[in-house]
Amino acid sequence: MNDPRPAADGKSARPYGEPMVAHVNPILPDDGVSGRSLFAVVAIMSFLAALTVGAVEIAHGIAGEWRGEMAREVTIQLRPMAGRDLDADARKAAEIAKLAAGVVDARAFGKEETDRLLRPWLGAGADLSALPVPRLVQVKVGAAAPDFDRLRRALSESLPNASLDDHRGFAAQLAAVSNAVTLAGLAVLALVLAATTLAVSFATRGAVAANRTIVEVLHFVGARDSFVARIFERHFLAIGLKGGLIGGAGAAAVFGLARLAAPLLGPLSGGDGAAFFLGRLTLDGYGFLWIAAVAAAMALVTALSSRITVHRTLRGID
Repeated sequence: MNDPRPAADGKSARPYGEPMVAHVNPILPDDGVSGRSLFAVVAIMSFLAALTVGAVEIAHGIAGEWRGEMAREVTIQLRPMAGRDLDADARKAAEIAKLAAGVVDARAFGKEETDRLLRPWLGAGADLSALPVPRLVQVKVGAAAPDFDRLRRALSESLPNASLDDHRGFAAQLAAVSNAVTLAGLAVLALVLAATTLAVSFATRGAVAANRTIVEVLHFVGARDSFVARIFERHFLAIGLKGGLIGGAGAAAVFGLARLAAPLLGPLSGGDGAAFFLGRLTLDGYGFLWIAAVAAAMALVTALSSRITVHRTLRGID
């Protein structure tokens, strides 16, 4: 039977036998102003960190690809010299290179092909006939590199205007640039993590201060600091997971859109330079794994920072 007796405040009482529903407000509501602000900060920091990691991964991939191409090719350059036929010298240099052990193929570039290589750098209206443009011979080498010193001597004996470039100097410079980009990316990532730690620490102190009365009541009923710290840790871990996921997904979308936009921007820019550049902004599976790792790291940093800050703050309250 239901109890028809009125309640003390004049309102109808809860029917007898109906379960009581407890409306318990969480200590740290997820929709608070501080929670939304911290979520935005973590998402932005995760986005920047994921972009940095992706850019470093792309730079490493491009540098490794270029170093591999330079290791498979060398260049013979024939400088203009009075009384010499550059086209004949280029053909002779290609024949000499083909005789060297370890050389797979050698191809001499003609005047028109050389001009086509220079026009993107000098402009379509440049008069290349007035310039002392050298001839080039592209030499492809196999897995076993040839004896470059011996090839240089063979070229100098027959062609005084020939020089061999094995690209080792440029490869060393490229490796130095790649290492510098990696160090810069790690420095930016460290700064982003430090800024996230500071933001979480300030937000945690503010949350503890705003709920100081509740924390004192929990202590009064026997709750330990570890119990209270777990409440804050779970709250900020959830914020870190959601923010890291949103930021990482945004960075992955940027790299995907760059790849999709490459064919569209090529015709608009009047050439394939933009398409070539944007087409290189492609992450492989390892790149996306690094982005996922950054998102997880942001969540972990958020949770650990809040836990450490809560313990330090609770010691001050005690």
